[in-house]
Amino acid sequence: MEYTILRLYRFISFTLLACVAFSAFGQSLEDLRKHKEKTASEIEYINTLLKETNSNAKASLNRLSVLEKQIKLQDILISNITGEIGYLDSSINQNIIRIDSLSIALQSVKSKYAAMIRYANRNQNNNNQLLFILSASDFNQAYKRFIYLRQYADYRRKQADKISLFKNSISEQLLEFNKRKDEKQRLLTSKVNQTVIIEQRKKQQKDVYSELKKKEKDLNSKLDSQRKTELRLQQLIERVIADEARKVSRKSSKEKGFILTSEEKLLSGDFSNNRGKFPWPVQRGIITDHFGEHPHAVLKYVVMRNAGVDITTQANAKARAIFKGEVTKVIAIPGGNIAVIIRHGNYLTVYSNLSEVFVKAGQQVEGKEEIGNIFTDKNDDNKTVLKFQLWRENTKLDPEEWLKLM
Repeated sequence: MEYTILRLYRFISFTLLACVAFSAFGQSLEDLRKHKEKTASEIEYINTLLKETNSNAKASLNRLSVLEKQIKLQDILISNITGEIGYLDSSINQNIIRIDSLSIALQSVKSKYAAMIRYANRNQNNNNQLLFILSASDFNQAYKRFIYLRQYADYRRKQADKISLFKNSISEQLLEFNKRKDEKQRLLTSKVNQTVIIEQRKKQQKDVYSELKKKEKDLNSKLDSQRKTELRLQQLIERVIADEARKVSRKSSKEKGFILTSEEKLLSGDFSNNRGKFPWPVQRGIITDHFGEHPHAVLKYVVMRNAGVDITTQANAKARAIFKGEVTKVIAIPGGNIAVIIRHGNYLTVYSNLSEVFVKAGQQVEGKEEIGNIFTDKNDDNKTVLKFQLWRENTKLDPEEWLKLM
């Protein structure tokens, strides 16, 4: 009897611990699934970008960058699927332990119930029960025997109910077990499919790289033109910054940076407080060139320097302001289309490679307000790229540290 109670106690303790574990796991699984769905959505978007590119221009730096981004996302997706499979393995094992524990408890209850049935069969004659009561030595004892018989009958009913409860619980656990097994099998199939896709993308990436290596002379020529365009843009931005600094006379020659009005100080504070929370300057896109210095994707010994980030998006996409501010300049850059500079107190955001603009200098804009169409290069893989920069006075900042995750 004591051994059976101990086993039941252990079962109840395990069940409570399992519930706590499942609660913690539940959150983890939900996060995994959300992340997986988000990654799958990004991969689907990249597929859309790849379909938009010119089929006759299979090899381009932009296409190489997009494929690299997709391969990274495929790796993340496979990791998410692996994490889900690990969770399901744990869940399946817990289902097995629960079923075993419930089966042990059920067998114990059934054994007790069978013993009671055998006892009842031997004493099922109502006369025996009546004689048992009447043979009492006094009224109190007779009453106690009457109560005992009632409690015994009630106990039998409860044991029968407990058997039904255990059977139902085992059935539920078996259903959950089979559900988890089916889900795991679907994930294993998905993982195999994603592994095949990533190998295909790696082959495409290798083919594009090989084609680009054959065009190093052309790439060097394009790189020289790109650097000249970026240098002109940088000089124009620095000129704007110098103009802003000269707008207000200074009390001391030792002062540096912009002199701000009270409203501009508040705007700068609001801008600074939103670091990591800003909406993207496009509705949707992927970063295909990052801030700062990094090796060229194809040309050896060539270091690329980006004053901001390049965001590849879909054709006909529009650039939008990431925060409220005043349009300081709208400038046409030879070889670089049109750029818009917006001032937010002592912060500046720059949106370049626009084919058309909807704003003018001196105009106040709001966050997410559309400011122009992004140029689609028909001669270079139909790529649509917004070049976005962020400055604090005369200091370049990494936009990725300020924009929220897509």
